[in-house]
Amino acid sequence: MKGLILAAATLGFVLSAISAPEQNQTVIAEKEFAKIKNGAFRPGEKLTYRLSYGAFDAGEAVLTVEETTKMVQGRKLWKMRGIGKTISAFEWFYKVNDRYESYMDAESMFPWLFVRRVDEGGYIINQDYAFYQHKNQVDNGEGKKFSIPDMCQDMISAFYYARTLDFSNAKKGDIFTVNIFLDDELYPTKIKYLGKEEIKIRKGKYRCHKFAPIVQEGRVFNSEEDLTVWITDDGNKIPILAKANLKVGSMKMHLVGWEGLSNPMSKVE
Repeated sequence: MKGLILAAATLGFVLSAISAPEQNQTVIAEKEFAKIKNGAFRPGEKLTYRLSYGAFDAGEAVLTVEETTKMVQGRKLWKMRGIGKTISAFEWFYKVNDRYESYMDAESMFPWLFVRRVDEGGYIINQDYAFYQHKNQVDNGEGKKFSIPDMCQDMISAFYYARTLDFSNAKKGDIFTVNIFLDDELYPTKIKYLGKEEIKIRKGKYRCHKFAPIVQEGRVFNSEEDLTVWITDDGNKIPILAKANLKVGSMKMHLVGWEGLSNPMSKVE
């Protein structure tokens, strides 16, 4: 499940208390931050996805945007949360219970705090990252600090930041890059634009932009474009479908529910 959640995060997909270092006090930032224009999402939004292997639903991911009183560097934050879990008979042989939380700057659309709680078949990951965006550093909570570029994202914030990108004039073959810090490494994630297409999901048919995140060959995927994602061609820019061809079988992630959207959906009547 991690692979598809990360793939969704690269575009723009999918978890209570923050135990990363507290930075609530007002501090004069060491640099100015650009204000990112965002009309795609706001607090109150809730997106629900189903993950399918073949014809069977295997998992569910729910992503929410919430108001929060927490502040960093005197700046207003939004809390982005993603919950991922297995459903139905799949829990009998491989149970997943993941939670990701990102506290994003409400104006500049990058993370200040990131929490990851993963339990996948007994495989446990606990991560608490503090992003010092004014210093271009991230603290992994274990005494290590890493240099990061401007606008560096985490797994969940990348999903939302990518939805602020302007690809209204994109041409086939154009490449977009989002820097993601994960597992103590920086991943300059590249996304190739493949044009427009109408896509049918369980909720109907929608006008979409088509993308291919360029992934690493020889690991989970057979080739660098074995993952395809469709984003609604509207003001919400929501990933509504992702298809992945794996070394063994295939996997699909599709939008099955939504609440609190900022704009009408691009449904084809």
